[in-house]
Amino acid sequence: MAKDIKTSKKIFIRNAGFDEYWLQDKIYDNPSILGLGNLVQLSKEKKQSSGGKLDILLKDPQDNSMYEVEVMLGETDPSHIIRSIEYWDIEKRKYPQRQHFSVLIAESFNRRYFNVIQILSLNIPLIAIQVDLLETENEYVLNFTKLLDIYEEPEEEEVTEPANESSWNENANWTLVAAKELLKIISEVDKNVSLGFTQSYIKLTKNGKGIYFLSKKAEPKSYYVFKEKDEEMVEAIKSILDKQNISYTYNKYNDFVFTIDKLFLSTNSNVFKEIHKLKIEKDEAAKTEEAQP
Repeated sequence: MAKDIKTSKKIFIRNAGFDEYWLQDKIYDNPSILGLGNLVQLSKEKKQSSGGKLDILLKDPQDNSMYEVEVMLGETDPSHIIRSIEYWDIEKRKYPQRQHFSVLIAESFNRRYFNVIQILSLNIPLIAIQVDLLETENEYVLNFTKLLDIYEEPEEEEVTEPANESSWNENANWTLVAAKELLKIISEVDKNVSLGFTQSYIKLTKNGKGIYFLSKKAEPKSYYVFKEKDEEMVEAIKSILDKQNISYTYNKYNDFVFTIDKLFLSTNSNVFKEIHKLKIEKDEAAKTEEAQP
């Protein structure tokens, strides 16, 4: 049976009897509503050396990056933009080893000021999010829409010293050992996979494309990463991992991330073979679909 489709209208948050602190609480209690990933709370109304208060400070536990969030009801204005950048800079100076993002949240963005934000984002990692309060029948719904994401420079090929098995054996032998173990496991179901080496990571490649990546961590551990965007595949992979109580992270970049070593891989070899079989089935289904007239 088809679900009923409800209509809604946008109303300003103040007109509904709520204020800026109410919106801050909603965001702080559930940071995931911003659509920026699985962020965790650090502080709210944090006092700054400049005399002001940062509305919300969030952190991504995966890479410890920090998000300085400034909330404003109504339309954004120059003071909102300047305050956001000022607090971002203060926190960045306190924790220079971490990546920081300035997040501006408002109910609307004036075109003139939005153009300024876009220009600033070329040099400052700015994220602009519009918040809408929607009224439908007897309830309110908060909706967050990302208007401007972080600007990223086009990737340029790095000029580095060549990396090979010998250099990895010398600098991070434990990661090389884990990569060879993973190759042995995957090769049991797919003979078209081989190892490739860069300065930053070892990759398992198929048809010239990297599909699994290992990078060094403190000995004897390594990071094991692979990307998956397809929602059905993501859920299927999560189900496989959860059934075996395997710890992992699926981050906002569509990466599955594990901390592994050779023993972990060999102990869970059937799991990673099963995941690779899913990938093979997906690729074959895509080829079949392309071949159809």
